[in-house]
Amino acid sequence: MVNAASILKIVATAAKPWAELYSDSRAVSSAVTFFHLGGLLFAGGLAVASDRATFRALRGNDEDRSRLLVDLGNAHAWVLAGLSVMFASGLLLALSDVKTFGNSPIYWTKMSLVVLLLANGALLQRTERRLRAESLPAHSTSPTHRLWARLRFAAGASMTLWTAIVLAGVILVDSS
Repeated sequence: MVNAASILKIVATAAKPWAELYSDSRAVSSAVTFFHLGGLLFAGGLAVASDRATFRALRGNDEDRSRLLVDLGNAHAWVLAGLSVMFASGLLLALSDVKTFGNSPIYWTKMSLVVLLLANGALLQRTERRLRAESLPAHSTSPTHRLWARLRFAAGASMTLWTAIVLAGVILVDSS
């Protein structure tokens, strides 16, 4: 029977050449860390700035909200690009010490937060697209009013999740 411990052992064995290169080369470990933190800075910074703009536009007029929807639509691809860099570099970081990360509840908490962030991002993007398609005012009693409320919720959740992921990352580094 295959269990988590045996899977970790198989992955650790397969990743051993990478783990040795990572631990033996300051340049490699620094580059991977840079790309992970750079992706975080880029994707997280843009996402949090967009979340802040969402709150500001929701207090504004219909023109402010229309402009916001265009800006959000343009930002999604850039945030996903930063997340892709974070994912690739994060995988390399995890493979550098499979046993430590694979057995760490903090690591799995961080990965759970990342999954929640991705789900929230999908909700945010779907809501933004529906609002752009409907182009109705935010203060009506229509279903669009609920969409604007959902967008506000998703922006708040985004800010919270990005912050929690950074916190989990700091705790993870300090505990390993």
